[in-house]
Amino acid sequence: MRPLTDEFHARPTLAHEEVFSGRVWDVVAEDVDLGHSVVRREFVAHPGAVAVIALDEQDRVLLLKQYRHPVGGYLWEPPAGLLDVEGEDPLDAARRELAEEADLEAEAWEHLVSFRSTPGGSSEQIIVYLARELHPVPEGERHERTEEEADLEPAWISLEEAVSGVLEGRLHSPTTVVGVLAAAAQRARRA
Repeated sequence: MRPLTDEFHARPTLAHEEVFSGRVWDVVAEDVDLGHSVVRREFVAHPGAVAVIALDEQDRVLLLKQYRHPVGGYLWEPPAGLLDVEGEDPLDAARRELAEEADLEAEAWEHLVSFRSTPGGSSEQIIVYLARELHPVPEGERHERTEEEADLEPAWISLEEAVSGVLEGRLHSPTTVVGVLAAAAQRARRA
């Protein structure tokens, strides 16, 4: 028996309407032919994103405290960002986000996990990378952070503590939840 695998082949779209055009993403409405019926679905058309689980030599993970207005609070998240640069490779975007948000570069990179954050309401896919062999971006080459990124607060915590934070319901960001649990699972598989 084959293992379960998600299948990506879209059903025919009979109509497409942009309901809202935003600075970062849009809301669209589409009439979709399911074969037995036609349904109208409204969703966020999202460019996608990347996130970076950065682990240092002590297996500590870097999380950044960032204000997220839609949930009305500060969440601890890995460095992350939108795939909003035309033609940019996702790994290059991850390298850019790690440098911009954490003033770090990594020598070792690997794909950790990919997931759909809200498949019933958004087209967003988040690609999570594992970054190791970290070193600081030279002082003169650092990115000037603005807006929500201006007051990012970094914290290095053990991977075990991060897993506990997820499982105890103290850490809520989907990139943190998925990324931390995937990093822990990967480490356990390799042990």
